[in-house]
Amino acid sequence: MVYSLITFEQTKSPISEAYRVLRTNVQFTSVDSETQIIMVTSSGPREGKSHTVANLGVSMAQSGKSVLIIDADLRNPTQHKLFGLDNGEGLSVSLVQDQDYHKYIRETTVPGVMVLSAGPVPPNPAELVGSKRMKCLIEEVGDQFEIVLIDTPPIIAVTDAAILAQEVDGVILVLAFGEVNKDYAQKAKGLLDKLGIKILGAVLNKVDMDTNDYYYYNYHNSSEQK
Repeated sequence: MVYSLITFEQTKSPISEAYRVLRTNVQFTSVDSETQIIMVTSSGPREGKSHTVANLGVSMAQSGKSVLIIDADLRNPTQHKLFGLDNGEGLSVSLVQDQDYHKYIRETTVPGVMVLSAGPVPPNPAELVGSKRMKCLIEEVGDQFEIVLIDTPPIIAVTDAAILAQEVDGVILVLAFGEVNKDYAQKAKGLLDKLGIKILGAVLNKVDMDTNDYYYYNYHNSSEQK
């Protein structure tokens, strides 16, 4: 069963259309290079980054792309819940035991979307995502899927996201409207800039809509950010 995937359950809703706009903007962020491996993070907890990853992944697949979602938030994994998958094994097991990650990639009820769930929460998440095995995994899945979306912890809370950001083509920063701490948001962007990471844009999440209670996701190209 699929949970909280508005782009799958209500394809004609305004939120689904917003994700299609986000999808289009992401696809056209680079003229000279392909944007294939994308990391999604936030400045703080509960800003909706995991829902953004899942729904963007569904939207990408609906355009005909083969999509892999990697739950690299080894501290608070969520993707298995959104797609109704078991999380007894996954990325953490593959990295700790140096096992073939392919055996942990799961099909979902959404055509075109595969998920590598986080697996059991390990005692050393930052060490695992910063390992050579993780780097090799990202390189390999880039040859197997047209789009790879990586869900990570908030970037200013722990080092995991900053480590992984150096292995991707670009980063989307999710910010919760009316909740995000302005200083945290600026710090998150500043950290990415300092690391030389390409910011594809920011998703403004949790914007109220008069017609329903769903979150609205809006994309702002990084060149327009202040």
